[in-house]
Amino acid sequence: MSKSLLIVGCGYLGLRVGRLAQQLGWHVAATTRTRFETLAAEGFTPIAFDWNDSRTLQHLPAATHVLIAVAYDRNSRVERFASQVDGLARLVRHLDQGRSPDQSPDVCYISTTGVYHQSGGMWVDETSPTQPSREGGKAHLAAEAQLRSLRFGRPTTTLRLAGIYGPGRVPRAADVIAGRPIASPASGHLNLIHVDDAATAVMNNFDSQRFDERSRCPLYVVSDDEPVVRREFYRQIARDTRSPKPTFVEPDADSGVRFRSETDKRIWNRRVRRDLIPAMKFPTYRQGLHDVLADLTPTR
Repeated sequence: MSKSLLIVGCGYLGLRVGRLAQQLGWHVAATTRTRFETLAAEGFTPIAFDWNDSRTLQHLPAATHVLIAVAYDRNSRVERFASQVDGLARLVRHLDQGRSPDQSPDVCYISTTGVYHQSGGMWVDETSPTQPSREGGKAHLAAEAQLRSLRFGRPTTTLRLAGIYGPGRVPRAADVIAGRPIASPASGHLNLIHVDDAATAVMNNFDSQRFDERSRCPLYVVSDDEPVVRREFYRQIARDTRSPKPTFVEPDADSGVRFRSETDKRIWNRRVRRDLIPAMKFPTYRQGLHDVLADLTPTR
């Protein structure tokens, strides 16, 4: 049976997953509200879809595999929970309608390590308690529960991703290169995953042959091997771009970075390393940043 992938929310990660699927000979369709030409140029079939609008469900093609990676649109008129939880439920019911469990698509849902509340540099993994205080973490956790309930007995995996970085997306790199102070606490840990390794985790999750000897887990935390203190992460950017050592200022009281810094945990990635990415391309932030930034020079 030929394989096909439907990407619901084809952004920074989805594009790379789609490219990997195409390399394996899969047909790839991807949903969008505006980026039809961009997706068509990738060789994907663009699909007009908004999971907050039930009328667009009829546009979705059947697929053997589905990646759900929908980021919340802060400019949307739809409240976060109504979108991220109710929208997900609306999509999943449509995907499984009239299909027995063995006919249902294999679904991979992208969640976040923001569901963890721990501080003090505590190590967390798939078994750790989750009591998020931020609305984004709460919404993802509720969506995970909705997915488990609706897809009981059907092939489903949740990947809780650490912060994704890669080409064109390195937090605060422009500030470091320009010599601007970083509006962020210098302490606390960052948990990161290069976008190429994240995409590999998704595709290996869909590879049933990987799980001949053990069952695929329903949940994985996806992070690299070395959580890094913020100060050292930004210093590495400076080293790779031959920029001055970064300085830090307190972020605004209502800034996202201040809220994110209220937790301080380290992700233990043993399960995902065992099952999905044993050969990680960028096992630490050092290799990843060097690959992305080595050719950049200061703009001053």
